Amino acid sequence: MSGTHEGTFDALRSQLQEAAATFADGPDALESILLGLVEDVDRAVREPLEIFPVCHHSPASAIAMARRLREKQPKVVYLELCEDMAPLLTELRNCRLPVAVQAFASETDGFPADWAPLSVVAPITEASAEYQAIAYALDTPDVELVLVDRSSDHVFQWDARAEVPTEPADPDAPPAEQEAALHGDAVGVEIGDLRPRFAELEEHLLRHGKVRHWSEWWHQYVELPLGDGDHDTYRQVMLLIGSLFRRLAPGEPHRVRVDEDRERHMWTRMREHLAATGTDPADCLYVCGAFHASSRVAEFGVHGTDSFEIGPRTATKWQHGLIPSSHSAIEAQFGLAAGSVSIAATLWAKNIRRTRVKPYRLAGQTGAKKSGARKAVPPAAPVPALPPADRLTGFLRKPPVLDRLDEAELLGWSVEIVQAARRNGYLASTADAIAVFETSILLAGMRDRAKPTPYDFQDAAVTCIEKDSVPGRRDVRRLVEIMLGGDRIGQVGYDALPPLARDVHDRLAPLNLRLQQRGVQRALLDISGRPELEQCSDVLWMLRYLMPQGTARPIMGERKLGERPIQESWDLALGTHQRALIELGYEGVSIEQVLEQRLRRKAYAPRATAATVLEAVEDATLYLGGRRLADELGTRALEVLAGERSVDGAPEVLRRARRLLGHYRTSEPVLPPWIESFVKAGYAHYCTLLPTAFSDEDATVRQVAAMLGFLFSMEGLALSLGCDRTQLELAVAQSHPQDPARTALLWAAQVHLGRLSRTELRSRCDELLGNPLVVPAYPRYLSGFLHALEPVPGLSDFVVEAVSNAFGRLPDPVLLPWLPSLITSLRAEGAELAPLLIREAGRIFPGRLAELDAWVPPWLAQPIPQTTDASRQAEGSAGVALLAAHPGTCDAVAGLLGCDEPWQVTEPGPRGAALVARHPDTATALGALLTSA
Repeated sequence: MSGTHEGTFDALRSQLQEAAATFADGPDALESILLGLVEDVDRAVREPLEIFPVCHHSPASAIAMARRLREKQPKVVYLELCEDMAPLLTELRNCRLPVAVQAFASETDGFPADWAPLSVVAPITEASAEYQAIAYALDTPDVELVLVDRSSDHVFQWDARAEVPTEPADPDAPPAEQEAALHGDAVGVEIGDLRPRFAELEEHLLRHGKVRHWSEWWHQYVELPLGDGDHDTYRQVMLLIGSLFRRLAPGEPHRVRVDEDRERHMWTRMREHLAATGTDPADCLYVCGAFHASSRVAEFGVHGTDSFEIGPRTATKWQHGLIPSSHSAIEAQFGLAAGSVSIAATLWAKNIRRTRVKPYRLAGQTGAKKSGARKAVPPAAPVPALPPADRLTGFLRKPPVLDRLDEAELLGWSVEIVQAARRNGYLASTADAIAVFETSILLAGMRDRAKPTPYDFQDAAVTCIEKDSVPGRRDVRRLVEIMLGGDRIGQVGYDALPPLARDVHDRLAPLNLRLQQRGVQRALLDISGRPELEQCSDVLWMLRYLMPQGTARPIMGERKLGERPIQESWDLALGTHQRALIELGYEGVSIEQVLEQRLRRKAYAPRATAATVLEAVEDATLYLGGRRLADELGTRALEVLAGERSVDGAPEVLRRARRLLGHYRTSEPVLPPWIESFVKAGYAHYCTLLPTAFSDEDATVRQVAAMLGFLFSMEGLALSLGCDRTQLELAVAQSHPQDPARTALLWAAQVHLGRLSRTELRSRCDELLGNPLVVPAYPRYLSGFLHALEPVPGLSDFVVEAVSNAFGRLPDPVLLPWLPSLITSLRAEGAELAPLLIREAGRIFPGRLAELDAWVPPWLAQPIPQTTDASRQAEGSAGVALLAAHPGTCDAVAGLLGCDEPWQVTEPGPRGAALVARHPDTATALGALLTSA
């Protein structure tokens, strides 16, 4: 074959040799590069299996593909796409393009754990050559579609993230909006990627092409010239561009190795298929990127070597599905300029009308125009094998075709952009429309263009309309992008959704909402009137827990332990977050299963704490109900608590343990065994850590107060389960803090245990206020007393007293300097306890301003004299003076109870326990029991 067509590009070789000798002063490196380009094109053209080079989302490639498919009618189409994505392509007919084929793995087996989740996406738009090939192969009888690129597993096997540095963000990339993040951080399969990898080459092309970015250069110098070209011209030009970018690419070892391995993989798969089916290579078509079409590996071609071995896949379980995509998401993922994909879609529609090429669309495609019954296309007549003609020479020497200015189109754009600008707050007028029209023509002339391109029009609109500031959310550049096509967002149809997503839609059907529609929708649930909506409420609360923020947002209603909803109101955006719902379906077949898996993963994580496990227990009780999972996770919380050596999570443990204990006491006949064991183990655990925590600088006052709160609030249950209170008393006695706040916290604990009376505590505070050296630290003592309200809420009146004494006794020169620190301490460290303090202050202080002058604080009032036991015995003969003085109350109670016995006169003499004297059996039995013990 090579000898037969040896002279196809001889004329082009001669011209390039002369050019190399002229520009390089001799046939050296430049000649080898230029002649190498011709050799690459010649080699690809002569291959018996026809190679069709494409560019990613190129309208010219799509038009050429549709035209070639109708001419050639191939029986087998080999497509550069991950081979494990083939079963999903038939579901494209149930979607509205653009969408992306996705391979997803939430758990890794064979890859580093920090890589999870793994995701690979291949976006597909209608204006792409790959979609034309897919639609032709799926809807044409007896045509086979074979995906030959590496699998999703091999994408990450050949990935070397640790070796590849992170590239800086592209200044031309679109803003990171919600639509631009539809693909997340997935690895994109760049079907037909074609962009210079030599930075100096791209800079040279942009500078001499008088354009701002690569997308504009490609539109001006490739898309427009090839839009009307014939098949041979298109094919040879694309092969030449791919060879140029390949030969001038920097020798990055990892990227070159991956590119060559992909090419070896694809040719190996194609030869295996040809050998297995016996298909004639002349009846096949190989669709790949122009960069890979000019490959120089030994495995290239039908007659290449078979030395490449495809390695096995890892044990990672991959899930496959379709996710919605958008123009901005494709631009963000592949580094294209903002609006370039939308402009390409507009150009695709124009090319269809101009060339009258009938594109391929999948039967029943959502969003496509309905047409009549598709007629079977007769097979193409056999065409004799003719030597390929040299189209490059004429194309490279042909001057650029001057496209006539379409004034009506440009005028329409100018008027429309002014209207859009006025709707978005700009002070634009008819004069601005005229200025945009003239400036577009001026810019095109300065850039050697006969007709303004959409990019010229965009620059002109920004220059003439946008002033110092942007009045709305969108600037003029974004308005032009919307006007020229907008950010089209795809949608995955119901039939193409995974089982979990379909189950969610079915269970939310009683809401009568269009859940696949983008945007926010309001759902009103009257659960008391329609009890069947309670199941919808359960689904919405689980979606709120599992899905991104904004998918399901409660407006009215809340979910708490032990409470059932009556009425709820929700804002739903399931259509906007369809990708997240689909990826949720990769983890299970129902949301209950996914939620249970995530709770278990959270509880059994290597860095799980007792607080996080208790949170999982609470979530399991709230959303899943039942006791099975909650008991399992509760047992796990007990294990984690026993292994902790710090008190960082003590506040959260206290809060959640109290809430769970209160729920079980009100809803269960008996407490679960795990909560009893948790209280018992927590009591011993915190008693052990308490002396160290009081003196540890890393532990905060709030954490120590939470420990004491757990010990004091759970003390009754812990003692009933067999704990010893002596352990707590010893722990408090062994605590010797140095910090003022912790010292005050220790005093509060001693008051609770009875080791310190309030009188002694009051005297210590008085000593602090009387010592000039300690007065600056008094706010820290108050902070400790404030935190003491958590374990000892009965001290709230004393804290009010301590603060009032400070304001009353200290002079202004002393009080004012530490007043800011007092306020910041109360606000930063005791915000949740401040309501308790304020409520107590409102109870103590007078409610009216007029009463303040005569008001005496309770702690300054005259104390009631204490009576000793001797005086109490001496006064025993006096009887109950209050009852004798006011017998009416007692008579009323006696009449209510039906007692009509008269009053008796007490006799003088010693008083004893009359009840014991009347009923001595109980005392006798108690005495016998004590004697026997």
